[in-house]
Amino acid sequence: MIRRIALLFAFAVALAGSATAQELQVPVWPTQPPPSAAPAEPPAEAAPSVPLPMGHNLQLVAVMGGQTGVIRSGITWRIFRDTGDEPQLIQTSELASPSFQLDPGVYFVHATFGLASAARRLVLGASPLVETLTINAGGLVLGGFINDQAIPPDQLRFNVYVPVGGDPEGRVVVQDIKGGVLIRLPEGNYRVVSKYGDSNAITNADLRVEAGKVTEATLRHRAATVTLKLVAAPGTEALANTAFSVLTPGGDTIREAIGAFPSMTLAEGEYVAIARNGGKVYTQDFSVKSGVDRDIEVLVKDTPDPQPAGRR
Repeated sequence: MIRRIALLFAFAVALAGSATAQELQVPVWPTQPPPSAAPAEPPAEAAPSVPLPMGHNLQLVAVMGGQTGVIRSGITWRIFRDTGDEPQLIQTSELASPSFQLDPGVYFVHATFGLASAARRLVLGASPLVETLTINAGGLVLGGFINDQAIPPDQLRFNVYVPVGGDPEGRVVVQDIKGGVLIRLPEGNYRVVSKYGDSNAITNADLRVEAGKVTEATLRHRAATVTLKLVAAPGTEALANTAFSVLTPGGDTIREAIGAFPSMTLAEGEYVAIARNGGKVYTQDFSVKSGVDRDIEVLVKDTPDPQPAGRR
């Protein structure tokens, strides 16, 4: 019995792990508002008022942990037959409250909601059964700021990790999610890593997602966008077909680009710009201050020929 449940959950983890970024981006929290008057039993655990269709003997309902309303969209149901060995998947549904016609026997019911899930073992007989599963899931909406200015959501990308042992980024559960979308996650602790732009502007935070609640978190970046130019003199036209490299003072390459004036977002700090054009190499030290976007001009500096010996 324990082995069969373990197999079911292993299969469920694989299914949940295949969720795409598009599946996780939903604009609203899909639960039905609770009734105005609370009955003696929570409505989430009560049978639906609509009777089972003729010939159907199982109806499924899912509720959010910490809430009283049923989940009305965004859920996937899977029915497994208990074969005595590995559970056999026999039916699926994406309806909010599906009904099934099943032979009497032992089954496993699994529900996924984003990356959260719940499962239960059922014994079906001749009588109809209405079963309610509680999914302990919460929502997470992420954003970013530079100083007091919000960063456009499409310029941010987030990875969400669950800790494993002493590693706060032990296992990634969500990758490359942009800002401002609702991510459905199981209740628990997470490490969020935010990247602003496509260079080294990265920050992180440890957050907790609670069942039935939406956590809105804003991560603060210290970065700015710079535009590189190779010029013959300050304020003049940038030279085309220039290859740029941006390095740390220690020599680590941060970014490379080709063009007359490429732009890049860099973390606050000190850098060295290297420009290559026409077989010659030019360098310029520069600094990045958080929230201060600016142009970085690399000057073409011609080295004078050595003077003849004895000439004053």
